[in-house]
Amino acid sequence: MTRIIPDSISPTQNLPAQVDVVIIGGGIIGVSTALTLAEQGVSVALCEKGLVGAEQSGRNWGWVRQMGRDPSELPLAMESLGLWKGMNERIGEETGFRQTGIAYLCRNVRQETEYEAWLVHARTFGLDSRLLRAAELRQHLPGMVSDFTAALHTSTDGRAEPLKAAPAIARGAIRAGAYVLTGCAVRSIERSAGRVSGVVTERGRIGCSTVVLAGGAWSRLFAGNIGIDFPQLKILGSVARATAVDGVPDMPVGADNFAFRRRLDGSFSIAMRNGSIAPIVPDSFRLFADFIPNLIKSWRELKLRVGNRFIEEWRTPRSWEPDAISPFEQVRILDPVPFERFNREGFAHLIKAFPAFAESRITQSWGGLVDVTPDAVPVIGPVDSIPGFYIASGFSGHGFGIGPGAGRLMAEIVMGGKTCVDPAPFRFDRFRKTKAA
Repeated sequence: MTRIIPDSISPTQNLPAQVDVVIIGGGIIGVSTALTLAEQGVSVALCEKGLVGAEQSGRNWGWVRQMGRDPSELPLAMESLGLWKGMNERIGEETGFRQTGIAYLCRNVRQETEYEAWLVHARTFGLDSRLLRAAELRQHLPGMVSDFTAALHTSTDGRAEPLKAAPAIARGAIRAGAYVLTGCAVRSIERSAGRVSGVVTERGRIGCSTVVLAGGAWSRLFAGNIGIDFPQLKILGSVARATAVDGVPDMPVGADNFAFRRRLDGSFSIAMRNGSIAPIVPDSFRLFADFIPNLIKSWRELKLRVGNRFIEEWRTPRSWEPDAISPFEQVRILDPVPFERFNREGFAHLIKAFPAFAESRITQSWGGLVDVTPDAVPVIGPVDSIPGFYIASGFSGHGFGIGPGAGRLMAEIVMGGKTCVDPAPFRFDRFRKTKAA
């Protein structure tokens, strides 16, 4: 295992005294929100406790997909794809986006039936997804030898580079006028007459009328300290990097037990698809009733584990004063140990399906903690109990692909104008868990 290091940025050095909006978190959601706001002339400061794109936004598979999305999320995924297509030109930076298509392999009739049911939603939205069979399957998936019966294919989907994208968008936001501060944890918010009036950071106060919490896996902890019960847990994903080979598809491909994506340098990010760890932590018991329906539904994909994270989170303070050192200053970057067995098994399955990978070898592996909600749909919207406070979190492993669209939607909600998609499916009050501060 080697450390994951995102591309660097030149962050803002001076803390602004006053802005319109403070964004907490420098992942793909936070930087996309900052970019949109800055382009619209809104003064915005993004505060990141560590480095931009260093946690899950830099550790994911790098897929940019509409395919397979929850119907409520599909319009946002389609909006986001359009933004990805123009992002390099928009910011004058390389995000690694390439429109290659994506394929999900089907091993049997049951899997085909599941994908055919989803295609009903795709057709409703005019998406170009379809099932490939026979000659088309071989044409689009060179080098495949396993007995897959079909593939769900979306030609307009694509891929991008996780370690490049969020930093590139952050640099674009800076050029548009945003303040982007790294190594600057937000400890708490300030309120005046019940409304947001500022934030307290480890480097001082920033006055503002609006705060957007885009803290990924940290969002529940921050929200809890200000009296908001945000139902969110963490799932451990494990990924590996394998050396380049020829004679395999250029597009990302997933089956029931492996997934791969070609990177810009020719190497591959690989993983065990449908293989994630659900660490048992104190919040697992606090939120048991919220998550048990989805856990039952997804039991084939998740493995429950008790490990060091239980002790780590048990020892983490759940409340602190604004003038005290916060948990965000004690752990700057979440860098969990990957579950190496999944990486090895996923790679072995991949070699069986695409024998060319037998010439490849794993050179790196890493883990990432995914922020998930009970219904696996993110929250993008206001928290009514604290006027001026918004959450954009709980993206449940979908955040990278829909990040630009989510950032645009969050910015539009904050500005109070027309939104690119209906925000109703992402409202916070669907959980009805807000407590009085």
